[in-house]
Amino acid sequence: MLLLDAALAVVATAIALWLRPWRAVALTGPPWPWLAAWALMPLWWGLDRYAAVPLAQPMSGAALLMLMVGWPLAVLSFWPVMALMVLAGGLDAAEGLHRLVWLGVAPATLMLGIGGVLRRWLPHHLFIYILGRGFFGTFVACALASVGALMLRVDLSAAVASDLLIARVLTAFGEAFLTGMLTAIFVALRPQWLATYADRLYLPPPPAR
Repeated sequence: MLLLDAALAVVATAIALWLRPWRAVALTGPPWPWLAAWALMPLWWGLDRYAAVPLAQPMSGAALLMLMVGWPLAVLSFWPVMALMVLAGGLDAAEGLHRLVWLGVAPATLMLGIGGVLRRWLPHHLFIYILGRGFFGTFVACALASVGALMLRVDLSAAVASDLLIARVLTAFGEAFLTGMLTAIFVALRPQWLATYADRLYLPPPPAR
């Protein structure tokens, strides 16, 4: 498991570095909502450790960050989150790397693929972006990544596995609701906060005069 996590993290990070996503960031720095979403990620990744509920599962935050900054910059942003979790959150390096991959890289990469499929096969419509990428895309990406990580680490025939499976699916649904709501608000009020959104792609052109 450790080798798989390390391989996935290295490959994703190498691709992200090769794309040099920092070129798209203005000289004044990234918008504060990007930084706010990124700053909350250590809290989301450690929810299972902070909560007093045994079946509480960590949230990802990767889907929202990917919509806001794009896949390459999101992948690079996960490393400081992991470092903080290891240095101050009580995780060992192996668990930190596991969370980097399955709470960060995996859902962000799935979100990238889902976005590509939606743009390829569905109309470029405002509600396709909000519902397809903000809500349903987040749910599918987070659920698949979370359940996939569970399958690699837990014997699914065990009694507790079914409870964990349900808890992770419900957590993915809650994250999808939150991400979809914020995506709708950003599209309506601050579309410039979403690196993956553009009016020219998702809004109809004005009528000719």
